[in-house]
Amino acid sequence: MSGFVEKPEPLQVPGLVHLHTGKVRELYQNEAGDLVMVASDRISAFDWVLPTEIPDKGRVLTQLSLWWFDQLADLVPNHVLSTDLPAGAPADWAGRTLVCKSLQMVPVEAVARGYLTGSGLVEYKESRTVCGLALPEGLVDGSELPAPIFTPATKAEVGEHDENVSYEEVARQVGADTAARLRQATLAVYSRGRDIARDRGIILADTKFEFGLENNDTLVIADEVLTPDSSRFWPADQWQPGRAQPSYDKQYVRDWLTSPESGWDRKSEQPPPPLPEQVVTATRAKYVEAYERLTGTSWS
Repeated sequence: MSGFVEKPEPLQVPGLVHLHTGKVRELYQNEAGDLVMVASDRISAFDWVLPTEIPDKGRVLTQLSLWWFDQLADLVPNHVLSTDLPAGAPADWAGRTLVCKSLQMVPVEAVARGYLTGSGLVEYKESRTVCGLALPEGLVDGSELPAPIFTPATKAEVGEHDENVSYEEVARQVGADTAARLRQATLAVYSRGRDIARDRGIILADTKFEFGLENNDTLVIADEVLTPDSSRFWPADQWQPGRAQPSYDKQYVRDWLTSPESGWDRKSEQPPPPLPEQVVTATRAKYVEAYERLTGTSWS
């Protein structure tokens, strides 16, 4: 069992209909039929949404996504219509809210990997493959792959694991044409992100995207893009294959939760405890540092 330690009550805003509470985002619909996406400061780990928030996290994710959408605009259109705050919305929504196109979402996590780690490493150790793609012998945790690969996953409900699937399974689910375009767009966006990050001293090890179809045809990138929540960012000057890499994400949270200090047993069905202040501070600093290094601007 997992999910929310305490599922929040969504804020009711005049003129907006609440549609969904995700791990991080609240989704509303306005009177024009557009989606209003609000990124909270919630953080998840091990399929649990934790009871402790990370200050500024929602704004960092939103502003970093907007920066990346600009960098990627020539490759793929995105879903953003406006960053204006809806009438009647609380002031706290400023900087964390996007008004977006309502799309027919493709029910696939579009994952690109340029380095071997995480669930890809687990599968590789068993079969020398990732999502059915054969890889060379001798790779270790953190190895750079010969070329980036598209390793899709099924989208799971909050509290459930995404499951890696083969490209052939994606083609069966969404059709051969959409699957081919999904793979092409995923690898193109990953490659652009990898090159930009590399110029800033960051390795983009892997990342996941969500895409939707506009008017049943045009592929549009949605949700968030190339953030510390959706990507593994590693400091390039500390990259050392054969071990777990330092990262710009919630690794501090994972490390504390699995340490004796937390007193939490991951294998139990008990929810994780609140995070101590030093873990919150260190995690926030990592998100802010990723934003500043990638965009070249200071977080204020």
